[in-house]
Amino acid sequence: MSSPISGISGAAAGRWAPRAASVVPLVPALWTLALGLWGLSRQDSVWRDEAATWQVANRSAGEIWHMLDQVDAVHGLYYLLMHGLFEVFGASTTTLRLPSVLAVAGAAACVAVTGRRLAGPGRAGLWTGLGGGLALGLLPAVQFHLQEGRPYALVAAGAALATLLLVRAVEPAGTTGRADATRTTGARRWRWPGWAAYGLTVLVCALLNWLSLLILPAHAATLLWVRARRRTWCGWAVAAGAAVAGALPLVLFSRSQSDQVSWIPPLTWHMLIGPAVLLAIGGLGAWLDRPGVGRPSVAAVGLPLLAVPQVGLIGLSLVQPLFLDRYVLFSMVGLALLIGAALGAAVRALRPRSPRAARLLVPVVVAVAGVAMLPVELAKRAPASRVDDVLAVADEVARLKGAGDAVLFVPAARRDTALVSPAAFAGLTDLALARGPVESGTLKGEEADPARIRAAMLAQRRILLVTDAAKVARPVSAERDAVKTAVLREHFRVTADAQVRGRRVTVYERTG
Repeated sequence: MSSPISGISGAAAGRWAPRAASVVPLVPALWTLALGLWGLSRQDSVWRDEAATWQVANRSAGEIWHMLDQVDAVHGLYYLLMHGLFEVFGASTTTLRLPSVLAVAGAAACVAVTGRRLAGPGRAGLWTGLGGGLALGLLPAVQFHLQEGRPYALVAAGAALATLLLVRAVEPAGTTGRADATRTTGARRWRWPGWAAYGLTVLVCALLNWLSLLILPAHAATLLWVRARRRTWCGWAVAAGAAVAGALPLVLFSRSQSDQVSWIPPLTWHMLIGPAVLLAIGGLGAWLDRPGVGRPSVAAVGLPLLAVPQVGLIGLSLVQPLFLDRYVLFSMVGLALLIGAALGAAVRALRPRSPRAARLLVPVVVAVAGVAMLPVELAKRAPASRVDDVLAVADEVARLKGAGDAVLFVPAARRDTALVSPAAFAGLTDLALARGPVESGTLKGEEADPARIRAAMLAQRRILLVTDAAKVARPVSAERDAVKTAVLREHFRVTADAQVRGRRVTVYERTG
């Protein structure tokens, strides 16, 4: 049976074209949704970054606002969103991760529509959009955040939508002829509502992660590339300026909490290998793109969207270490567009020689890529894909604890295990904790001074220590943690020890 998208010609093809256009975003969205739902619970594991989302989302709105004044203001909007979802649907790994799955599925649909609009009418345009949309969910970085209870997938979806809105604004600039007059008139009616939607989308992305504002210079590069009209530049400048103005208070305030990212290592040459590979792949897709006369191209949109955020983050990291690929996950939207352009070019080149092979090219390539990526896909869905699992070690605590036991956490951030699984720690005395996380408006609480911690430890018979597994543990540096480990070493002996999924719980008994 011939493909419904490409196997029809003449009048039938004209009638099918609108229906085919509606299928283009639907297929990548469903494909990405299936990838996201596959293994969503990751064997009932939750790692430290997601644990922060989990424990904050379980606080009241007032408690979240109190915390944001002290820490994590940059994620405030996301925490409030997840709080609402937890209130309605309950706390679970599905509620935690499903927003990211739906966001990437929406991003894939936007990529498909954008790719098709840029590649132009006809079968090659359909396959460009379809190929780009299907490719997005297979990219390794996207695979990781597709099932992640953090805001980066939502930012990627917003970037994909903002890019589609930009293309919608720019596209009529090169239209000519009577048939395009209707489109141009429609564009004028759309212009200011469209720019308002664009500005709002960029603002929401910035409130989820203000480094997403790097999309603005990327879009400016696109406008330069396509030689946009002055009216288009004015609309974009107003929308972009409004978004920046709306996000600026958060940017300035969150800078006072910059200690949160002090753990990020300085930029090194080996960190640039990944971006270099991505840019090489994207550059190939841009080179293969052949835009129609007078039309903005996939290359003009996709290459800046891929390159500018990557290069911009590298530049910022020279001033302050910030280089984490998740901060510019949204640039993968540009890479997906360029992959779609390469697939569309391959379809155009193959069609004169073998129309049937041209129709099958994109499905076959996506299927082969899916099979080739299967080890990566399975690895991303395993608990070992993350540095630790706060739920697994909680089970070990519940198994090892006894009546009258106490607990310590080294470093203090490992208290997230107790905050996510409080039932496992019921009956245990937290010896170091002076003020709880909710009361203090922090993620890990405030601990007592070292002398008080030492005195409390020496009054105990058995202490459970929750820390990192040996292979991922860092040397103790904080004074409180040094006191904890010194007292345990000098006055206690190990009676039980369990390491599971990046975390460790050790039972100590008093020797004297």
